[in-house]
Amino acid sequence: MTPDGKRAILIAGPTASGKSAMALDLAEAHDGVVINADSMQVYAILSVLTARPENADLARVPHRLYGHVPPAEAYSVGRWLAEARTAIAEVEAAGCLPIIVGGTGLYFKALTEGLAEIPEIPGDIRQYWRDRAAEDGAAALYVELARRDPAMAARLQPQEPQRLVRALEVLDATGRSLGDWQRRPAIPVLPLGETRHGVLAPERPVLHERIARRFAQMMEAGAVEEVRALLALDLAPALPAMKAIGVRPISAFLAGEIDREEAIRRSIVETRRYAKRQMTFFNGQLGTWGRITPM
Repeated sequence: MTPDGKRAILIAGPTASGKSAMALDLAEAHDGVVINADSMQVYAILSVLTARPENADLARVPHRLYGHVPPAEAYSVGRWLAEARTAIAEVEAAGCLPIIVGGTGLYFKALTEGLAEIPEIPGDIRQYWRDRAAEDGAAALYVELARRDPAMAARLQPQEPQRLVRALEVLDATGRSLGDWQRRPAIPVLPLGETRHGVLAPERPVLHERIARRFAQMMEAGAVEEVRALLALDLAPALPAMKAIGVRPISAFLAGEIDREEAIRRSIVETRRYAKRQMTFFNGQLGTWGRITPM
């Protein structure tokens, strides 16, 4: 526990905000274990490109749920929550402090508010809707959902392919609307009141400078080689790992379509846009969390 009796520390924030460094310092100070809450840092191969903790950091304090998922798999918030629940229980049983850190707001929402229990989706159904999304686009999926489940469609937007895929695969697999499942009571793994929690929120110019500097360092540290290894797996483009920031620009660079500098520029633009979306989510969904302006 923390000195004031809280069960865990939760640190959210946009990419390049300094979350991992803060978690590392807190873990050293409080006999903590760092648990990942970033949907891209779970994937193997993409260590540099997703800014996973480096080997020196891993040697300083224990880390959990990093780089353990093959890129050929589509990781979900439900799977993360189940694995986080186990990791938190094991850390607490060992008398250590769980420090959950990451940029995926949905993970923190699920952790502190609970997630509706939905039966496992068969692999063939999941793959069918992912393929449909890749081939037909999100707008076509929205039309399909509106025809079959208008109440659920009214809660979504045509520009949300992942959420549309989820709604349709649940409908196919269970015969019931995702909305029906979500109305069932959910039990949080870590109620917010039992935690210390905050969102790192650097000033925008500071964050933009950090993003640019970090991506240049990534290119020097092996990001190109990681993308080459990922492409060698010949995975479906719709898989989440294939959509990691930087994969598309670096793929274009490897194909000779753009030069190295253009790949860096596009990746920086992608990262800035992603950071903006993250902060929009945090402001809308984690509005009660305190804001921390890093030095």
